Amino acid sequence: MESTLKQSKATHTQHVDHSLSPVELDATPSARRSSDLSSATSPNQVLAIVSVGMILANLDLFIVNVGLPNIALDFANPSLERLSWILNGYTITYAALLVFFGRLSERYPRNVSFLVGIGAFTAASAACAAATSTEMLIVFRVVQAAAAALMTPTSLGLLLSAFPPEGRSGAVRTWTAVGGLAAALGPVIGGVLVTASWRWIFLVNLPLGLITLVVGWRKLPRVPGHNSAHPDFGAALLVTAGVASLVLAIVKVNDWGWHSPGIGAACAATVIFLGWFVAHCLRSSAPFIDPHLFRIRPFTGAALAIAPFSAAFGALLLSIVLWDQMIWGWSALKIGLAMAPGPLLVPVISLLFSRRLIAQFGAAAVSAVGIISFALGQVWWSVVPGLEASFLAATFGMLPIGLGVGLALPTLMGVSTSSLPPSSFATGSGAINMIRQTGIAIGVALLVAIVGVPHEVAEWVQAFRVAWWVMAAITLIGLVPTLLLIRPRPTRAPVVSE
Repeated sequence: MESTLKQSKATHTQHVDHSLSPVELDATPSARRSSDLSSATSPNQVLAIVSVGMILANLDLFIVNVGLPNIALDFANPSLERLSWILNGYTITYAALLVFFGRLSERYPRNVSFLVGIGAFTAASAACAAATSTEMLIVFRVVQAAAAALMTPTSLGLLLSAFPPEGRSGAVRTWTAVGGLAAALGPVIGGVLVTASWRWIFLVNLPLGLITLVVGWRKLPRVPGHNSAHPDFGAALLVTAGVASLVLAIVKVNDWGWHSPGIGAACAATVIFLGWFVAHCLRSSAPFIDPHLFRIRPFTGAALAIAPFSAAFGALLLSIVLWDQMIWGWSALKIGLAMAPGPLLVPVISLLFSRRLIAQFGAAAVSAVGIISFALGQVWWSVVPGLEASFLAATFGMLPIGLGVGLALPTLMGVSTSSLPPSSFATGSGAINMIRQTGIAIGVALLVAIVGVPHEVAEWVQAFRVAWWVMAAITLIGLVPTLLLIRPRPTRAPVVSE
């Protein structure tokens, strides 16, 4: 049986059949047409070009981390809570607009949308480098995030259109591994650039963006859009306001107190905005996120596992940078070098070992091992490092983290996207990335709330250790959907009547 979400909406009686394979789902005319159009450029060339978009989008998620102290010195030492909005302003906007631009891009050629996103991101990066205040930097980071939100779903749409069904899962793992490597290398590259000036963490995007514009214009295949419902910008505003109010409540709970009117108002706004958003998705004829996506068991399992993993990932990278700077007094360059082994493991594990491990043990088992390894890395940081600085302890503590990211994140992303019907490549990938970025924003907010503003070094140490234990526990929550929803259902042997 051939099933797409568009057909499901039209009939209101058909549902997405999670048992269908990507090969069966690829029988749609639009998928065949896109595949033909990509014949002039090899799939691997398309992968290389669109991966640059993931590098730019993900690198800027965390490259700012090591630059925060230098930014604070230039901008009259704002608080950690205020500085955190330079990070979370990006992640919240990125998360909220991923689906919106994913839906919008379906109406236009994907290659054009991708190049527009690259151009806007490059221009916004130049504006970030020229910022003269915290508020100005936050605003330009929001613009940068909006451009990244256009690049991500269109890059994945180009990628999935270029590869045959049997190659999509591996291509997505590579695409995700490149993005994960860029995110994890953010503090490393930032540490090198900050030695010159924190503004270089944004200026570095300019040559990469300009080269991608030229090569992409010449080489990317034209993947045409199709008539689809216009995305609801109001729904994008609802989810943005809901996530932003939730993050505000988390980061302000120490300053305002649990029972303060401000926290109560932020929590109420979160419930209202997100509740309204869910009601829209359930009732609208053209929902912002189609609820039928979550009838696909692997997609739902991957989404529920990625959310806590991403929260811990966002908090962990920032916490290690802050620990190394505040407790051990390291320079940004030394921090980047100490963190390097973890990020370098990500592509090695994902590209060289994941495919064989998945073929032998299954995606659920590989993801579960990655989740456990990532949690063990956080336990290491909560137990081993002390007041005395140790480059060896910091370096060794990054190894289970890199192993965990390399095994879990690309595998979960591959499971989620390869289970989607062709008509939902852009929106489905946008939804899963929206969940991922929302998790990162919430994780950073939780870290800021737990660490707070201690007055003594001993208080800092205790706060960081509590944060790492909390994030390890949050990470392990992802084991439940991984093992229940991603693991294939056992097949019963047929009963033979005598």
